[in-house]
Amino acid sequence: MKTLRPLLFFVSLLLIVGLACSFGADPGGNPTAPPQPTAVQVIEPTTVPPTEAPPEPTAVPPTEEPPVPQAQEFFTEEFDTSLSDDWSILTVTASDKADPDKVTVDAQDGKLVWNFDSERVYYYLFYGAFDYEDVRLDVRADNRGRNNNSVSLICRYDPDGGWYEFNIANNGLYDILYGEETSSGSIAYEQIANGGSNAIKQGKEVNEYAITCKGDELTLFINGEEVNSITEKNYGLRSGQVGVSVSSFDVLPIIIEMDWVKISEP
Repeated sequence: MKTLRPLLFFVSLLLIVGLACSFGADPGGNPTAPPQPTAVQVIEPTTVPPTEAPPEPTAVPPTEEPPVPQAQEFFTEEFDTSLSDDWSILTVTASDKADPDKVTVDAQDGKLVWNFDSERVYYYLFYGAFDYEDVRLDVRADNRGRNNNSVSLICRYDPDGGWYEFNIANNGLYDILYGEETSSGSIAYEQIANGGSNAIKQGKEVNEYAITCKGDELTLFINGEEVNSITEKNYGLRSGQVGVSVSSFDVLPIIIEMDWVKISEP
């Protein structure tokens, strides 16, 4: 029985070694190769170009105000638009019944229309942008109302010193006046010269009137004809504004349409 124990130990040792070798070989009997490392694909990050900033909005220039027309010294006013602020108004009443609010003066269709619904109103417009020493003033006036009115042309108007007024009535008479505002606020007129002229077209007619004030010479023209020229040294006005006026008397309606007013050098 003692001889069997070493034999059994030896056999067991052989079996253990055989099993260990069987675990280390592939089924074909070849030794197992060590595992190869797996190749890893490295993906470079794609460079994305930065998004461009949206273009700056185009600056819209501010709306420019239309230029304010510059006042002119010599020009022809044809009344295509309303009168500018360079013109000022003076109204004179010659009766308690006179009502200046019943007089309208508006630019309409290229004409300056004077419409009187009141008797005894003298309505003046003065061009205040410039004072003139020597000047010529022309007016074209169409009488569309009754034949009892007057159109006046003024030079050297000074609110504090008076003015010269050439007054042409529709009935064929005219006069040259000195006018001034008195201390009481009323208007006083002094006659310098007067007369009548067949050059005046009476009734519903168109007349062209002109005056020149040059030095101390005052001259009146009617429809291209020189009617009167005088030397005036009594009042001695030297410079001032020019203006136009229409007056109503004791019949209505009075309607005058002025096609143009021209201010020029004499």
